[in-house]
Amino acid sequence: MISLKWLNHIPVRIKLTAWYLLLLGLTLGGFTGYLYFRLERKIINQADTALQIAGSQSLVYLSDKNNALAFVDKPSRQNTVQRLIEAGFAVRLMTPQGKIVDGFGKYQEVPLWIPSASGYTRVARNKADWRLISQPVIRQGQIIGWLQIAKSLEALEEISDKLSAELLFLLPFILIIAGCGGLFLSSRALQPISQITQTAQAISAIDLAQRLNYKGAKDEVGQLATTFDQMLERLQAGFEREQRFTADAAHELRTPLTVIKGRIDVTRSRERTPDEYEQTLQDLEQEVDRLIRLSNGLLLLARIDRGQLPFEPLPVDLSNLLEVIVEQVQHAAESQQIKLLNNLTPDLWVQGDPDQLTSLFLNLVDNAVKYTPQGGVVWVRSNLHSNVVQVMIINTGYGISKEHLPHLFERFYRADSARFQGKSGAGLGLAIAHEIARLHGGTITADSIPNKETTFTVTLPIAQHSGLFR
Repeated sequence: MISLKWLNHIPVRIKLTAWYLLLLGLTLGGFTGYLYFRLERKIINQADTALQIAGSQSLVYLSDKNNALAFVDKPSRQNTVQRLIEAGFAVRLMTPQGKIVDGFGKYQEVPLWIPSASGYTRVARNKADWRLISQPVIRQGQIIGWLQIAKSLEALEEISDKLSAELLFLLPFILIIAGCGGLFLSSRALQPISQITQTAQAISAIDLAQRLNYKGAKDEVGQLATTFDQMLERLQAGFEREQRFTADAAHELRTPLTVIKGRIDVTRSRERTPDEYEQTLQDLEQEVDRLIRLSNGLLLLARIDRGQLPFEPLPVDLSNLLEVIVEQVQHAAESQQIKLLNNLTPDLWVQGDPDQLTSLFLNLVDNAVKYTPQGGVVWVRSNLHSNVVQVMIINTGYGISKEHLPHLFERFYRADSARFQGKSGAGLGLAIAHEIARLHGGTITADSIPNKETTFTVTLPIAQHSGLFR
């Protein structure tokens, strides 16, 4: 058995370039096939239309005498025949048994085809393709013969030969150029990883016990993981929450900034049309909006950590607040064909900040709608239990695996599951919701049944003497 362990020592830049070339080759091949298919259908459709018109012109000159199959000899027929021959049509008359009795053009080169019903067909002889239409000649309710009009598909064959030749000629050059460019770009992209590795190796003089125990390929990523094994314990024990928070924030901020920088570089690389500039500006606007949302979330969490978030508790009618939130999200839910239902107990008074509570529940309801597939359902329910109020936001869908549930409210945590595929976000929304619930003396928990439903439950203490507010 051939050992493939040598593959583990191939650098990542080589692997990325190889995958890139494979994808490019498949894309070019698929596009060429699609292009040929579209051209073939267009040529055949044009040929069918022309054959139908030629058939209508030829039917005019059929003889009606004694049920004989022949073309009448009229002066006008000669002009029509000449035009059809010059256009490349071959016309023939044949008996139901397949005997050719009359015709004009290169009808003898057309392969014999005895039809069973009227319609189009494609026939070939000596690698020459013909498009053929058969029309019955009916007299007194009986088919006495067939009128067949054919046209060569030489143009389609010529396109096929040229397309194949050009592809075989150009594909190696395209792949060579793309390979060089891919290798250069992958080397540039992996340069920061090499720098991180060098930095980590400079710190590795201290004896660190904890390891990542990376078992993957021994490429650049493997070197980075091995190096971080030596500094993981020191990072975990030495950095406090503020430092970890800053590192995570820098990582999240780098992604949209990298996208913005890349889009600007690509756009400036050559002249663009106004529509392309407009599309680029729209893409940049989305990334800037993402940066703003991320910055606002980071600022809010930083203020909460420092105890600088203004908190002036007031009596809040939670039922009314939740009804307003449901109405606000209703349009977004309907646009995704999601039912947004509510079953709220009236007069649920809590002591808290209305703006912060709005942010808490709007985040949860919006998340529920965001991660519910089309045709799903989102419920907002509330209950009053002794001295606490419980609000449950339930949504159908993929659910969340049990191993992710304890970490959902950690900052920058993202569950790698079907629930989050294709969904954007920095992983701050639930962390903010958790901190707001904590500031109000409450809790927030998550429970999920995979492939069925997910429930977020917020528990808040009721306002003292809440009966006064009813």
